[in-house]
Amino acid sequence: MTPSQLRAFLAVARHRGFSAAARALGVSQPTLTTQVQSLEREHNVELFFRRGRRVDLSETAQRLLPIAQNIAELELDALNLLVNSGALHVGHLRIGAVGPFHVIEMVDAYRARYPRVELSIRLGNSAQTLADLENYVTDVAVLASFTDDARFHALPYADHAVVLFAHRSHPFYQRDSVTLAELDQQPMLMREQGSTTRLALEKALQQAGVKVQVVMEIGSREALREAVARGLGLGAVSEAEFVPDERFRMVRIEGDPVSTHTYVYCLAERREGRLVGSFMKIAARS
Repeated sequence: MTPSQLRAFLAVARHRGFSAAARALGVSQPTLTTQVQSLEREHNVELFFRRGRRVDLSETAQRLLPIAQNIAELELDALNLLVNSGALHVGHLRIGAVGPFHVIEMVDAYRARYPRVELSIRLGNSAQTLADLENYVTDVAVLASFTDDARFHALPYADHAVVLFAHRSHPFYQRDSVTLAELDQQPMLMREQGSTTRLALEKALQQAGVKVQVVMEIGSREALREAVARGLGLGAVSEAEFVPDERFRMVRIEGDPVSTHTYVYCLAERREGRLVGSFMKIAARS
């Protein structure tokens, strides 16, 4: 049963006549009659008994009617879903991110524009976040690193200086800023290998010929903050991610020679999609 045959059958059944059914559907009576007759021939059944201008439903038609009505309702539901999704009245956007800072800012801006779209956030490291995007686990991703992989479309979002933070017992605690050279032989608490902040800092230190003492590798920002708060060494973090605490203070590196760059990613093949594209546009304006 094609959609046009379904509509023709329902119209004739409701109006108990071909002329009235044709007017209701806005088609010619011969067209409507052809659709019903083709349905009857295809399945070798008789659906209507013609009695002058009036038609009656056969037993088969009576049994078919509630099924056809359900199909028509489902077709309408499907149409409404597509229309609402296209207009972003409904939908679910899944966001991957390496940290909550920028992504919450983006979510706030997005919800102000599309309040009916459901949003969920999945946090992970850079490798996992990019893998989730590639495998359709997420729809967009917020990362602090750039890849020129042609499978992904990347949108620059923000740049932030990498800053230090020092415990109140550390000599740098009294300073607003220090030079990169002054970090030579300083005890440093570093994020795990592969951390974007660590990579940016190590690159700047190497170029300046400065060697620090890595006293500990720590796998989370929260644990790094607690280690600094206990005086175990200097920490480094993107300025956007620094959380003030009375136990330590932020110390800038003069000239801001180290910085991180935040990008919003989506699969290149999905960048024109209504849902994904709407988030990318909001991020571009923020």
